[in-house]
Amino acid sequence: MKSETSTQHQKESSKEITCGIITLSDSRKSKKLDLSGQYMVEEIEARYTLSSRSLIPDEKDELVNAIESMILDNVDVILTTGGTGLDSRDITVETVESLFEKRLDGFGELFRAKSYEEIGAAALLSRATAGIYKKTVIFSMPGSPNAVKTALGLIIDELPHFVHHVKK
Repeated sequence: MKSETSTQHQKESSKEITCGIITLSDSRKSKKLDLSGQYMVEEIEARYTLSSRSLIPDEKDELVNAIESMILDNVDVILTTGGTGLDSRDITVETVESLFEKRLDGFGELFRAKSYEEIGAAALLSRATAGIYKKTVIFSMPGSPNAVKTALGLIIDELPHFVHHVKK
């Protein structure tokens, strides 16, 4: 059920948005092997403009540099996959949340609720997060292809609406 205000904002939102994708992985060495990143590419290119894609190791400085570079290139939305778990090398959440000027807690909450419907209590292992940094929306999701499909299913049609509000 949508509200009148939400529907009006969606009508006012431009579909002309640019996105960047960052995959964090110590094991995937090529974009060809990055199934989650490739899925995001296909979904974004079907609706919006993909201006950048990076595959980097789980390193804080590399993630911050990739984000800053995309922002300098005027990306509206950054989607990250990987590094949101509980392993000692999983640094995505701590890194992006330290940048956020505003958090979008509802994304992680809704993602975990939807994941619970799909995979049960293992959804508690996810630390998916989202927020705003320098007028750019950042969504960080797990690295598994199924998790990316779930997460994108929640947000992909709303991306223009997010950007509409963030750019004000």
